Amino acid sequence: MILALTIAGWTLFGMAILAGVALNLVGLFGNWIIFGAIAITWAVTKFQHFTWWAILILLALAALGEVLEMVAAGYGAAKFGGGRGAALASLVGCIVGAIAGTPWFPLVGTLAGAIVGAFAGALFYEFGVAGKTAEASVRTGVGAALGRIGGLAAKLTIGFAMLLVALLSY
Repeated sequence: MILALTIAGWTLFGMAILAGVALNLVGLFGNWIIFGAIAITWAVTKFQHFTWWAILILLALAALGEVLEMVAAGYGAAKFGGGRGAALASLVGCIVGAIAGTPWFPLVGTLAGAIVGAFAGALFYEFGVAGKTAEASVRTGVGAALGRIGGLAAKLTIGFAMLLVALLSY
């Protein structure tokens, strides 16, 4: 009975880790799933596996991944000529786009919607509010979309760093 529970527990752990990585690929909360799986395993195994410092590092990394992903689109918009308003508009566009894209194509639509939303938010702000030319506005929108993709890559990289920390502290 104990062997069966052990196998089931580690199987669920592995499935949670894989789900976390997959969710990171589409810009969702995968690092929090990874963190949760490791923290639960730490508690269930009566703190035999992983260490308290590793849990704290994993918590900090999961939070850092979210922050990086959130600010990346705005940073991209700003680097491509947009102002603070374009950065904020790209962030709002990311959120609205992710929500709007999810019902059409779950998971993939979330990512595509966030990227398109970042582009559209920065573009519309620059063109409609800031009064910039269409060319300059498109450039800012492209920067916001590239920033969003960069944020996704950063979050995914942090997810793999979390797995490395967990492995080293096991």
